[in-house]
Amino acid sequence: MNLIEIFLLGLALSADAFAVSIAAGICSKEVKVTDKLKISAFFGAFQGMMPVAGWFAGFLFLPYIKTFDHWIAMGLLSFIGIKMMIESRKPEDCRTFDYFAYGPLFIMAVATSIDALAAGLSILILDVEIYYPAIFIACTTFVVSLVGVNIGKRAGRRLGQSAELVGGIILILIGIKILAEGLA
Repeated sequence: MNLIEIFLLGLALSADAFAVSIAAGICSKEVKVTDKLKISAFFGAFQGMMPVAGWFAGFLFLPYIKTFDHWIAMGLLSFIGIKMMIESRKPEDCRTFDYFAYGPLFIMAVATSIDALAAGLSILILDVEIYYPAIFIACTTFVVSLVGVNIGKRAGRRLGQSAELVGGIILILIGIKILAEGLA
């Protein structure tokens, strides 16, 4: 994986967190600096930890799937990408819960980072060390989430939907590239 691929993976994986951050900005009456940093830290930390978990979990069964692992990586990334594209079409309404309370933050951070677990397995299949991509994904998500909260009041849900759509397309394209390299 080169730097551009890691960057695109980080952006694609952070699209869900970006959309939720925008929603938090839209639906919250007041957003303090500490709230912005808290949501960004939660999303960034979980997006960074989940690929590591997927990478380590992959060691349990990677020896058994090495001959067709490129198909699995493409399938996982395409599944996540299609899911993101479908989610981008759903309307979102403002919820009345506190986006910045620890309970909802934990749930949202886990929910938006599940796709990063599969990405960690894909990174293992590519025989790439996980630490650099995981740190990059975490930092990218932190920044993207911070930006999302800041523009949430102005941009609205439409920007979040576009980010999810583009993120889904990027993941599918990365999956196709992995498959093409595996078949070569």
